[in-house]
Amino acid sequence: MSVREATFERLRTESFDVLVIGGGIVGAGVAALAAETGLAVALVDRADFGSATSSASSKLIHGGLRYLRMGDFRLVHEALVEGQALLSTVAPHLVQRLQFVLPVYADGPYGKTAIRSALWLYRALAGAGVGGSITAGSEAAALVPALRLDGLRTAGLYVDAQTNDARLCLANVRAASERGAAVLNYAEVVSLGARGAEVEDRVAGGVVSVAARAVVNATGPWVDHVRRLEDPRAGTSVMLSKGAHLVLDRSEGWEAALTIPVDKARVSFAIPWQGMLLLGTTDEPFDGTPEEVEATAADESQILAEAGRGVVAAAIPASAVRARFAGLRVLPTTRRGTARARREVTVTVGPLGMVTVAGGKLTTYRPIAGTALDALRPQLGLRALDRSPTPLPGAADPEVVASELQRSRPELSPVVARSLAHTYGSLAEEVVPAGAATESLVPGQPELAAQVAYARDHEWAMTVDDVLRRRTTLALRGFDSDELRTRIAALLRP
Repeated sequence: MSVREATFERLRTESFDVLVIGGGIVGAGVAALAAETGLAVALVDRADFGSATSSASSKLIHGGLRYLRMGDFRLVHEALVEGQALLSTVAPHLVQRLQFVLPVYADGPYGKTAIRSALWLYRALAGAGVGGSITAGSEAAALVPALRLDGLRTAGLYVDAQTNDARLCLANVRAASERGAAVLNYAEVVSLGARGAEVEDRVAGGVVSVAARAVVNATGPWVDHVRRLEDPRAGTSVMLSKGAHLVLDRSEGWEAALTIPVDKARVSFAIPWQGMLLLGTTDEPFDGTPEEVEATAADESQILAEAGRGVVAAAIPASAVRARFAGLRVLPTTRRGTARARREVTVTVGPLGMVTVAGGKLTTYRPIAGTALDALRPQLGLRALDRSPTPLPGAADPEVVASELQRSRPELSPVVARSLAHTYGSLAEEVVPAGAATESLVPGQPELAAQVAYARDHEWAMTVDDVLRRRTTLALRGFDSDELRTRIAALLRP
């Protein structure tokens, strides 16, 4: 019996305390926390884990400097505290500090005094660790050589962090699994009842009845679809905003990220990321079905134009674009525009007791998970939750892991060792044990053929896109090709 078949048998025969629907960062975080408390947990997703918004973000772990203008001081403080927890304890291999440059232009929406005050408040809310200062344009240009200098008055400097969003989500899925949860992707909830749900296997077919005392709906853009499985009369509870990004070739010497004020409500980012440059994001209302979201040519033009407010045109030509992607934010319904909508979390309880959690930020997924479980207390008789940070599988200093890898596997180059360390942390040795194939999937890139087999056997990868877009970032860095797809498909076969 395969692992997948065994998991479906568990879903059919076991009784669970909590069934979590949706394997994005919120659902995965809820499942991990619930399993950590000792609850019997099942986690299912109709597609792959992290296949929607949770792998299409700006890859940032940040307080949200722009939210200060909206008065969201509590959110900023919570996010800054969570960022420190992720950096130091929860996932130090997946989250790294990153310096940001915030240019102040003569024609920009903010002046030097406003930026200085914002940075002071940002530092005060964090307590420590994020710095924050005003510097001359020459120092900013040393960090970002492509910085547009005409009209530059000064620049702010501060520190946030970046992550591999898809793998942070996957690490939470793995944490839930290692704590006893039954986790399964490509498994769709097709009906809901007072005592559980019907779940369809989207790979092999067939439906099983899953018995659960409580259900959590953490399906992001699909929350209302799942709410209507519980109550066909349920209306629209959230609005959606599309965020598109571009990935470009990066020029040499670009050491810091650039935060570019677009107007008084929005900023755009130019972020060094995995040897490339990540630009974005847009913030536009989205009225289609979530499956239809994509980055368009119009999005590309907008992103390049907005980046050009802070970057010289020669550094970001359209010819340098290697890939583009888009995701959806889930926002509370409001008469404000999406850019001005608060990044709040909404938690509701349906007529059959299903808890729906929607909204929030990648950075604050742990507190969101705690809020969702708090809503289950009456049903499950839960006591107060322990909110202290817990290391995810693989949590370790990536530099230490890379050094140990090179000692044990001297044939691995420093670049490959660092890539493995930042992808898997202390689990990297499992990926390339003695005798494992160490040939590259793409010439000149650090991903190895051995990672595909590991993704298949240990990380629930079922399709080529699972590998290209979520177990690795090859597709997002522009290395998708028919030849590579054929090779990965062959490696995925057991």
